[in-house]
Amino acid sequence: MTIGFVGLGQMGRPMAHNLTRPPGNYIVCSRRAEHFAEFADRGVQATTRVADLAGAEVLVLSLPGTSAVNEVLFGVDGVAKRLQPGALVIDTSTISYGATVEIGRTLRDMQLSFVDAPVSGMQARAEDGTLTIMCGGDAAAFEAARPWLQRMGRDILYMGAAGAGQLTKLINQLLFDINAAALAEVLPMAARMGLDPEKVGAVVNGGTGRSYASEFFVPRILQNRFSDGYPMKHAYKDLVSAAELSAARGIPMPVLAAATATYQQALLRGHGDHDKGGMIRVFEDLLGIRFRRDLSTDARKDN
Repeated sequence: MTIGFVGLGQMGRPMAHNLTRPPGNYIVCSRRAEHFAEFADRGVQATTRVADLAGAEVLVLSLPGTSAVNEVLFGVDGVAKRLQPGALVIDTSTISYGATVEIGRTLRDMQLSFVDAPVSGMQARAEDGTLTIMCGGDAAAFEAARPWLQRMGRDILYMGAAGAGQLTKLINQLLFDINAAALAEVLPMAARMGLDPEKVGAVVNGGTGRSYASEFFVPRILQNRFSDGYPMKHAYKDLVSAAELSAARGIPMPVLAAATATYQQALLRGHGDHDKGGMIRVFEDLLGIRFRRDLSTDARKDN
């Protein structure tokens, strides 16, 4: 059986390593060849041409967005039309719910199986192979995909029809986004009122205000580190997807709308390359303060 993997980005590269670790017939594909050597050293074929995956019986995608997934599958050099009937496509990318439903329908018409399987857990868990993977698609397709997904993740959850995986991932991401925006708004107020940022961070992460977002971002904000998570300019697609759903289904989401406004301000101010912790810079600039550790304390300790 030939297993193909497309996309060797921040998440895709470690996922591809875990997928291709047991002996087998693998081929990985990326527009850039910079990571090919580490796969070739393990006997894994690598290519920049999507068409070279035509013989794959299982094809896994890890791509940055809806347009990239559509291009790989259905573009001029798209691979979908080259796959044999019955081949299984597993999309671990995070893309829009509506597009996923349409992709599933198109692949089914081409006699291909499809599972949308977006992942949660950030790069460290991708490296450890302990991701949470939320899946949508035909139940039989999910069962066929499960052994491959188990190489990359620990919690493999079947959520329902095609698109259900993306919808579940979106819900999780929106709650994360709201938490990150809340930190960006509230923590600068603490610094403006004269409280010690490091002590405030300890209280938040030791009390009822804690969340995964606070546990991840607060220590990094205190150290002025804003590049350890997924860049905001790429993650913004989740908020666009939510806005589309809210408008199409008439579902009011006022708290999310407010968080989205903070996110948009951060992007407009040039923080798109920062992770979501970088949203704090919007309110820090507004209040003329910084929520950081007092580095002078460390200097006094060293002396």
